[in-house]
Order: sequence, then C-alpha cells, then structure tokens
Amino acid sequence: MPLPFPFSAIVGQDEMKLAVLVAAVEPAIGGVLVLGDRGTGKSTAVRALAALLPPMRAVEGCPYHCDPAQRCGHCAPGARAVQLPVPVVDLPLGASEDRIVGALDLERALSSGQKVFEPGLLARAHRGFLYIDEVNLLEDHLVDLLIDVAASGENVVEREGLSVRHPARFVLIGSGNPEEGELRPQLLDRFGLSVEVRTPTDLAQRVEVVKRRDAYERDPEALHAQWAKADAKVRKQITRARERLPHVVVDDAMLLRCAALCQHLGSDGLRGELTMMRAARAMAALHGDDGVQLSHLREVAAPALRHRLRRNPLDDTGSAERIARAVAELWG
Repeated sequence: MPLPFPFSAIVGQDEMKLAVLVAAVEPAIGGVLVLGDRGTGKSTAVRALAALLPPMRAVEGCPYHCDPAQRCGHCAPGARAVQLPVPVVDLPLGASEDRIVGALDLERALSSGQKVFEPGLLARAHRGFLYIDEVNLLEDHLVDLLIDVAASGENVVEREGLSVRHPARFVLIGSGNPEEGELRPQLLDRFGLSVEVRTPTDLAQRVEVVKRRDAYERDPEALHAQWAKADAKVRKQITRARERLPHVVVDDAMLLRCAALCQHLGSDGLRGELTMMRAARAMAALHGDDGVQLSHLREVAAPALRHRLRRNPLDDTGSAERIARAVAELWG
C-alpha cells in the first residue's frame, strides 16, 4: 500500500485541515463537506489525516471491526481485541446500491445453498471515514440511502430473503466542485462543517505546492521521514484532544452567542447551534483549553453555518462574508 502524502506537508488550506481535525476529534459533528477548485488537495487531506490517526481497538475477525467494549451480534465468541488502522473507504460515483449496503453472497448461495450476507462499503467504513469525491454528482436514490444511514448510525438490509442490521457510524467526508452541480439540501444539511478551498494566488505558495508534490512522487519515504516529527505532533494533539473533550465546558453565555448568531443569520432548524457547540468544544480540546471561549466560536462559525443559510436575493455577497459581517455586528 503506497504511503499517503504527509498531512503536515499540505501547503495552505488551513480551514480545510482544521475542519477535518475537528471532525476526527468529535465525529458527532456529522462530517465535512469540502467544495472548491479541482486539484486543491481535497482528497489528499482526507487520506493524509486518516493515516496519522491513532489506531483503533477492534474485535478480531469482525466484519464491522466493532469496539471490544460494544460487540455486535456478528462478532465471533471469544474473539480477541486487536489494533487496526482507522478505515478510509472511497464511495465511487458508479457504485451500485448492493455494493454500498451489502447483499447476498451469490457464490455461496449457489454452491452451498446458504444465504450469507456479504457486507458492503458502509460496513467497511464503520468507525472510520466514508469519502465521496464529486458528492454533488451522486445519484438521488444513493443520497436518500446515505441520509438514512448517517442519521441512524445503522444499516438495515432486507432483500432476497435476508434481514440484516449492522452498525454503520462513520465520518462522512464529501468533496466536489460547485461548478459541476449543487447538492440536494437534504444531504447538504447532514454535513456538520462546510469549507471552501481555492487555488492559491500567492506565487511562493504555488511553487512550494509543486515542489512538495514532486518530492513526494520522486521519493515518498524521504518526504515522510522529513515530516514525520510534525505528523507525530498532530497525532499527539488529536489523542490529547479526544481525552480532554468530555471535560470541556460550554457555558450558557457561549450557547447564547451561538443561538443569537444563528437567529440573526436566519439559519434553518437548530443543527447550526448544535454543530457550532460541538465544533467549538472540539476546537477548545485541540487548543488544550478547559472551556469554550469566544475565539473558538469565531473559528468555527463560518464552517458550521455557511451551508445552512438561505439565499437572500437582495444580498449577493457570499455566505462567508455574511457570517463575518454578522459576527462583527454581534460579537464586536
């Protein structure tokens, strides 16, 4: 398996890198949507982050790599706990529904007459990342399927005489180019954070991107060795943030600021407040703070809310600008 590009070696794209770090610390946020120009490192960042995450404890041989503390009904009795890398599963645009949710193992059914369930991509992604490139081009019936599973954390398959339920909790990462089509609002709302990436305009930064990418393609191991110390620091930061997260305090004053901002912007529903709270708490944990502060809310306001705003025909400014303006008005 080829070495992924080092996470710390990615040039710029700070908002995207911070968003995937926050999602890695707090999966309950609901995933990350990355929209922007082609060739800006969207998929590179996801695979690089997963490679530096601490390994997870799982039940040996379980098709859903369950946590040993919460075994499912499919784990073999007495199976021991092992350390496994966090899975990153690609969902291709042309994938069939059977490949995604799982289906009857036809080979065993024909050879032995047994009805055996063959797990799909959702099973492989459990406790990891499900990555969809060009998510805005996904077929509607697959969008509906993903919405149901993302909301329930469980995949239910009832077909061909099979009735199977298995856990499917994953961090949904989607990327795409807005010029090629928009996402359905139902799926858009399921992403906790939304970030925008652009082709660098700074010449020095563009040159540095090309140099690092060329170095990676020439000698991946040498580039990994060069950035190993920086990646180890990020790995330690994630581990400590996960340990600190349950103890981070969000007081009522911070919740009032979240609610006031969402109300001022007219965001639909209450997912905006919930996402801001969870993201700010994860941000505080990453910074090593014991409580959420206004600076944490400022960092997560745009990613948490930009995809939840209604279009205003009288205001042609972008979502990020509207949020920045509202933050300045309400928080000073």
